[in-house]
Parts: sequence; C-alpha cells; structure tokens
Amino acid sequence: MSNETHPSKNLKSGIAPRGLQEHLAILEAKGLVTRIERAVNKDTELHPIARWQFQGGLDESERRAFLFTNVVDSTGRKYDMPVVVGGLAASAAIYASGLGVSVDDIGKVWVNAVASPIDPVIVETAPCQELVITGEDLTKPGGGLADLPVPISTPGFDAAPYLTATLCVTKDPDNDIQNMGTYRGALKANDRLGVRMASRLSGAGGYLHWLKYKKLGQPMPCAIVVGCAPAVLFTGPQKLAIDQDEMSVAGGLMGEAVEIVRCKTIDLMVPANSEIVIEGLIDTDLLEPEGPFGESHGHVALEDYNMSMRVTAITRKAKPVFVSIVSQVTPSESSVLKKVAYEPMYLEHLRSVLDIRGIKRVVMHEPLTNLRKVIFLQFEHGAQKAEVWRGMQGAASLQAQCGKLVIAVSEDINPNNADAIFWSLAYRSDFSEDLLVTPYRSSGHGPKSGRAPLEGTLLIDATLKHKMPPLALPAEEYMRGAKKIWEELGLPRISPQAPWHGYHLGEWAKEWTQYADDAVNGEWQRSGDSTYARRRGGIKPETPVASADIIAKPQS
Repeated sequence: MSNETHPSKNLKSGIAPRGLQEHLAILEAKGLVTRIERAVNKDTELHPIARWQFQGGLDESERRAFLFTNVVDSTGRKYDMPVVVGGLAASAAIYASGLGVSVDDIGKVWVNAVASPIDPVIVETAPCQELVITGEDLTKPGGGLADLPVPISTPGFDAAPYLTATLCVTKDPDNDIQNMGTYRGALKANDRLGVRMASRLSGAGGYLHWLKYKKLGQPMPCAIVVGCAPAVLFTGPQKLAIDQDEMSVAGGLMGEAVEIVRCKTIDLMVPANSEIVIEGLIDTDLLEPEGPFGESHGHVALEDYNMSMRVTAITRKAKPVFVSIVSQVTPSESSVLKKVAYEPMYLEHLRSVLDIRGIKRVVMHEPLTNLRKVIFLQFEHGAQKAEVWRGMQGAASLQAQCGKLVIAVSEDINPNNADAIFWSLAYRSDFSEDLLVTPYRSSGHGPKSGRAPLEGTLLIDATLKHKMPPLALPAEEYMRGAKKIWEELGLPRISPQAPWHGYHLGEWAKEWTQYADDAVNGEWQRSGDSTYARRRGGIKPETPVASADIIAKPQS
C-alpha cells in the first residue's frame, strides 16, 4: 500500500518521527524535554530523579522527558552518551508525539496499523552499525556492556543495572517470522545478560520461540534494540498475534515501511536507525538466576531462573542516546506505554467485534494496580443490562492477563476517580444480583509469593439502573463562579476532580427547580408559603412527597 493511501497518513497531526533522536528534537521544540546537565549517578540518582514526576503529585500534563547529559556511575566513571528517561511515554502527549498524531487519534492509528500493516524494507548499510564491537573488545575491562550507561531502576533492591526500554527481536525457526517484545535484561558480565521473557499463559512470543529452539537443541539468536523510532518500540509491549510481524505493524503506525538491516553476527533483522543493538545467543539448556528487580506489578520480583544470553556483538551509532523507562510502581512510563494503546483497542474490540451497545469508554486502573487487573467500562445511561454484562465478560476474556476485576459504571461516573467508583458501588449495586464471580482464571502478572496458578474473575454492574436524585454538590454555574473568586484571591492552586458540581440523575420535579431558584434569589419564603398550603395528615413522617403523588395536589 502506498504512503499516500495508507490510513495512518490521513490522521490530522503529522508524520511519525523516524528515529529516537528526531523524536527528542520534536519533543524539545514542544517544551516537553528537561535537560539535566549536572553530574548524575546512574546507579543511585538517575531513576529516582525521573521517578519523582510520577510519585510527586504532578499532573500528567506536567511530566517531561528527562535528558541526562552528564552521566556518571558509583565508581566515578563518566559516560560518553546521554541517557533519556520519560522520552517515550512519560505522558500521553509524549507517546502521541512519537506517533505523529494527537492524543485523541492514538486508538485510530493503532487500529489502522493492525488492519493495514506495511512490510519493512531491507537496506545494506545502517546508522545503527556505524560502530561494531566484537571479540576481545566485548570482554576487555570497561568494555562491552560495561561501556553503556545502563541505570539501576530500583536502587536499594535491584541486583544489577537493567536494560528496560528494549525491543527484543527473535525469530520462529519454523516459519522465519520475527517477534519483537519488551523484556528486561540484567547486566551479568561485559558480554552476558540475564533476560526474562514471560512464560505464563499469554506470555511472551520470544519465550515460545525459545521453546522451539530448545527442542532443536540450538541456542536462540536474539537482538536487543535500545533506542529506535517510537512507533517501532511501541509494538513491543502490545499483545499482537504471535504470527504477526510487529515490524510490519510498526510500518502501519508510521504510515511507511520501516528500514531494517541484517545483524552482524546473527541472522535477525533490526531497525536500521536504531541507537544501539546488542546481538547474542540465548542458552536453551541452562538457565541462570536473575533478579531481584522492581517490577511493574508494584512489588520487587525476586530471584528466578531465567534466560542467559551471551553477547556476540554490540553495534551502535557513533553518537547514540541511551534510552531507559521508568517502570515499577504505577503510574509509570511503562504503564502509560500500555494504557494509551490498550484502552482504545479494548474499546474497539467491544464496539466492533462484540457489537456491545451503549459502551462509551474503557479505562484501565493505573495507580499501583498496573492496568491489567482492574478494568472499568463506562456505559451510556439506559444501557440494557444484557449489554452491560456482555461488555464485562468480553473485557475480562480478551486477554488472559487482563480483567481480574471488571466494573461497569454509567456515563456520569469518571472511571479515573476511585472515589466516584466507590460511590457508584455503594449506591448503584445490589451485590445479590449485580455481582458475578467465575473461577479458573490464570493468575497472570504479579508476585509469585503465595500465588496459586488459578484465581477467579469478579464482575460488578455498578451502572445506574433507575432514576435517582441529583448529586448533592452546588450546581455548575455556582461552582464556576466560586472558582473565579478562589483564583482572584490567590488561594492555593486547585485541580477540579469530577464530580465537582451537582447534576441531575432523573428524579426531580419542576417545582423543586423553582424552589432552588427562589432560594438563590433570596426568596426562600415563597417555597415556605407553597409547602404550608400543602400540609396534610394521616401519613407517616418521611413519606416521600413524590411517591405520595401530592406535589401537584396541595392540601387545603
């Protein structure tokens, strides 16, 4: 398909950057990069500095890519390349910039890319191979992996510096289809890495390749790309079909073919405009202890036996930028990478594949729980009960790792506000009939301590099922007026969290609107006159006026 007719080219915001450094230049022009030129220790300071923008109460719009230009380590060594953290997905805006689209178009470009992939094109020479390091240069003191400014992600807990923003390329030995995944890599020696590829149900494509090489009695070739066009790297964390070449999907995201080049020491193809490529062979006979490492489920992953990779070459640009991501406790760069793509893809699945009527939004809960376990579905008012339950079941079953708890809410509830969720659960759910627990779910992503292989799924319908009185906050016009006065007085900055004003939920009479209008106009005695005229006997205190049908029938 030509670039001119590819759907990604028709989205309104522009062209996806073709490499990491082009992406960073665009971010800098938008004011989304913070340069840090003072010496920063990659082993003790770098990730904690970047972590504060997630743990420090900043709004997502205030998050930036941090470009560390003076990186040292605990031995006093100074590195010759900068390190960027947050440059891929510190915020949805940064992620969208990596695709060359607006935040609102992220879902569309992903759906288009999966439906209309573009095959990569092979080139003979590539920027990622300007320098090629092999043989004794890999194992000499300070050489090989030790020459890269790999940060420690969770100082005080991690056993080693870790590659985190990776694109690990492997190939199916049966059909030669490549797979790209984002897997962590622990530095073990100048020429050796510990690599963790998820082996659980719905796990890594690379792990499935490893099983095939193990059966053949051969080591598995693996190329770890560190830094490339964001659209290429973004395919790594997504759960695409195992036999779908992510490089073609990346082409679909960019709207044109990705240029790829053959590795120097193994038979794999990698993005030609990569910053750094680590080539090697993964042992399929012996596993090596790897970890501890702070994981995205919010706990430290303890020591496991995982894959051992012998490095055969490191190729790189002459002046590369090393990229790392903040993972561990969410929200994090790792969770944003998934959230901004998973949510619209789930919504598209429910709408287009399952034809769920009334579904408006899919929101994966990010703080601490890391998206996978808790999903909120927002439905329009009046959505049929059958559609609500079909939607919850569809969301819980789309991926084995996602949807342990699925809660459906109505359109007035902001799924990003946990307090609003609890309010909806408290007043809109009858747990004798609005709750369903089903068994035999894979326990999925999480700490292994005390974990059984199977667990249950919990579905709760917390939608509005009948008319209810208004939310008891001042009406919007009065809250807006008060906010103006607040700002004029120079009071502390506020960030309104929905719901921040009252609104109707269906149960209301026009007489009550008149009462409210009279009250704010200082004419509250008018309602007193009205109610005095409607006095009656023979009823119990707290009898609702509406249910007694006497609003329009004043008692003489």
